Amino acid sequence: MVRLRAQVARVARVDAPVLIWGESGSGKELTAQSIHAQSARAGGPFVPINCGAIPPNLIQSELFGYERGAFTGAARAKAGLIESAHGGTLFLDEIGDLPKDLQANLLRFLQEKTICRLGSTRALRVDVRVIAASHVQLQRAVVAGDFREDLYYRLAVLPVAVPALRERRDDVVTLAEHFFDLYGEERAPRLTGFSNRAVAALLDHDWPGNVRELINRVRRALVMADGRLVTPQDLGLDVPLVLTAALDDIRARTERLALRECLQRSGQNVSRAARDLGVSRTTMYRLLSKHGMQP
Repeated sequence: MVRLRAQVARVARVDAPVLIWGESGSGKELTAQSIHAQSARAGGPFVPINCGAIPPNLIQSELFGYERGAFTGAARAKAGLIESAHGGTLFLDEIGDLPKDLQANLLRFLQEKTICRLGSTRALRVDVRVIAASHVQLQRAVVAGDFREDLYYRLAVLPVAVPALRERRDDVVTLAEHFFDLYGEERAPRLTGFSNRAVAALLDHDWPGNVRELINRVRRALVMADGRLVTPQDLGLDVPLVLTAALDDIRARTERLALRECLQRSGQNVSRAARDLGVSRTTMYRLLSKHGMQP
């Protein structure tokens, strides 16, 4: 993450296109926002576009805009998302999902810095910095014929890789505590933090959904927790078996020590020892039997 922050600071100083790679939920958009915030364009708009979320029949009009009468229902002209990012940054998330025909239009925009609205023959000059992101390796998509090679090289002037959460486990607990505070209004007043078992479960989990999964699990725990501390069950995680065995061993040794000391103080009087421990005689005998101890 230190290396990533250094990369962000360097690429923010120039205006060339950036291509961010990272697994889904790893924080690609946050990285793009950080680049924008540290750039000379920070005072301009940051316009994010999820290329996989816009219906294919609407992508062209959404990106490039349209003129009145360009198609049925176009009662007035509308600026596209690229045009709305003028003076700022355009973030093309999941660029690998962009249809091939629109990849050609995007390439033309990157080369000429102009767009043409649907239904218009007039080219509009747009001053926009482009940051693209993908969870798939675009080089492989190029080899497979799913992504234009010329567009890839236009976008990948400054490549940035966002590490998966499992590759930065030192951040997991810090991030979990951050989201615990960030969504604090969703938790019960009695909930104060994470139990040791919960911390161990957080560190043991592989996080296939990355930071987005961590956010979801913490928010779930804030709602589901019944006690004072978040448990692994509240997070929907299992306690590591090694930790479970270690904790059970510590608990057993602590119980034996407490029983032995109480019996010694009471002169081996079971009733008095039970009273000192705050348990019934029946429970006392059960505990002694459990640990193979005789008064």
